[in-house]
Amino acid sequence: MLSQLMVVFGFFALVLVMVYWLNRSVGLFDELIANGHTAGIFLEFTLLALPGVVAIVLPMAAFGAAVYVTNRMSNESELTVLQATGLSPWRLARPVLVFGAIIGAMMAILSHVLVPASIGQLRERESEISGSVSARLLHEGTFLHPTRGVTFYIRDITPEGELRDVFLSDRRDPDRAIAYTAQSAYVLRDDDGPKLTMRSGLAQTLRAEDQTLSTTDFENLTYDISGLVTQNGPPRRRARQISTWELLTDTEAVSEEVKDSVGEVLEEAHMRFEQPLLCVVAALIGYAALMTGGFSRFGVTKQIVGAIFLLVFIKIVESMVTTPVHANAALWPLIYLPSIIGLIIAGVLLQRSSRSFRPGRAAPPAPEGAAA
Repeated sequence: MLSQLMVVFGFFALVLVMVYWLNRSVGLFDELIANGHTAGIFLEFTLLALPGVVAIVLPMAAFGAAVYVTNRMSNESELTVLQATGLSPWRLARPVLVFGAIIGAMMAILSHVLVPASIGQLRERESEISGSVSARLLHEGTFLHPTRGVTFYIRDITPEGELRDVFLSDRRDPDRAIAYTAQSAYVLRDDDGPKLTMRSGLAQTLRAEDQTLSTTDFENLTYDISGLVTQNGPPRRRARQISTWELLTDTEAVSEEVKDSVGEVLEEAHMRFEQPLLCVVAALIGYAALMTGGFSRFGVTKQIVGAIFLLVFIKIVESMVTTPVHANAALWPLIYLPSIIGLIIAGVLLQRSSRSFRPGRAAPPAPEGAAA
């Protein structure tokens, strides 16, 4: 039974990960490509987002695997045979519990190690590319708007790095608007930031006060483009990228650094322990809910729907406990309430299914002299 659960879980997890991953990738692709980034940057960002996606789908995949395997074994009378040999629903729940523990261990690795590391790396890469001149400005054949009031266009970029037929419109000053056109240009870097050196061009200045247009021919003109590129320095850390040990041992300092309340920091830390428990709960509820149903020609649809509603109820409890924990950090044990309720529900369902379980007994011998 455990091997069947793992195989079905692998299939469900793969399908759900692909669905969630593709859904996130579409928006990410539009954002990155529209800003002039390459396909390599897009692939890197989608891979860094993968651990977070896997952490979302693991409980759902565990629940789906438990429901599917239990339903299939019931339809093929495998559960009937096992129960006829004297195995109670509690005994049959052992492989499901082991399965849930394995998935919980996977979730623990994700929540404590992989997800924080991937989020930290993702934020660093976002900060790096936000200050990239090549990604923000050097995109040929497209009118770019790197900041409000500025329009930039390059017809062509040669392999040597020369920009051909450059247009730059700067309307940030409400009193005047300047438009630069140049036959060629180069992007240079110095200690004060990147500069755009334009050659053989025309500068047109329109004064808003009297609507006067003045033009100036130039052979060489240097324009400071450092203001068009975001230079924010190292990104500020968030609670999700900080290690669990630091969240628990240095809570006050982390709270000040990430600008969150102490309750929010503790919630982040303890949710990393709660999520693996929810994987165990999801698997047990999926199994226990189907074990409560007897034989019916309509199948176990009612039990499956009931199991889904039970999971929804647990998620509602999970969302309800966050507000009091945020307001009062001393209430952090409430974070584990959904898992406790889930285990109680699974136990009640197994107890109910055990009431109808009666191990088969051998028939008593017929009395001597009894008629055939």
